[in-house]
Amino acid sequence: MEAIKFKTLTNDHDIDMFLSRFESYVGVKLPYDYAQRSTFVAGFKGSEMVGGYMLVTKPEFRSLMFVPDAVREEHEFFRNDSYDMMEINGVWMSASLKTASEQFGIWLRLILDAFKCRKQYVLLMANQRNLNIRHVHAMTGAKDIYEGEPMLMAGEKSHSTIRVSYTTRWSLLMNVPRYWFEYKSRERRFHRRLKQRAYSRVTAAKA
Repeated sequence: MEAIKFKTLTNDHDIDMFLSRFESYVGVKLPYDYAQRSTFVAGFKGSEMVGGYMLVTKPEFRSLMFVPDAVREEHEFFRNDSYDMMEINGVWMSASLKTASEQFGIWLRLILDAFKCRKQYVLLMANQRNLNIRHVHAMTGAKDIYEGEPMLMAGEKSHSTIRVSYTTRWSLLMNVPRYWFEYKSRERRFHRRLKQRAYSRVTAAKA
C-alpha cells in the first residue's frame, strides 16, 4: 500500500483543486478571501490528492461568523482573545482511502499540525447532519458554542444546521489514544466485512 505524503500547498492550481474537492465532498464553496488567509495541507498518493485540511490562525474565523449576535454577547467563550484561537476547516478525505489506517494518518497529521500552531483554542464547525464528523469532534473533548441555523451574510451559503464548538490544543493531543482506539475498531470492522464477503462468494459458488 502506497504511503500518503503530505505537503503544504502554495501554488494556485493545487489550492483550486483542493477547494474543488472540498466543495464536492461537503457541498459548500469557501469564499476566496477566506481561502487566502488559510494554510492548506493535502495528502497525496502518487500524484493524486486524496485528502486534506485548512488551518486558519488569525481572525476573522468563518465558524464564528455564523454564530448569532445574541449568543456572542452571552457565551463566555467570546471573552477570550481571538488571537489565542485558530480554526480547522476544509477537512475532506477521498473515497479512495479505503482503510482505517489511511484515514487515521490524515487525522493524526492534522492534530500535530494544529498543535504546532501554539494557539490555545481550536475552533471546529460541522454540518449537524454529518454524524461521522460529529463523532470525531466529540473525541476531541469539544465544547459547544452554538447549534442551529447559521447566521448568513448576503450571498453566503452553508449547511441548514451547524454545530460550532471548540477544544484546546492540549485536548486535541491528549485524546490521540481515543482516535487510535477508534481506528483499531474501524480496522476490525473492515476486516470482518472482508471475511463476510469472502464467505458469501464461496457460499454462492457452491450453490
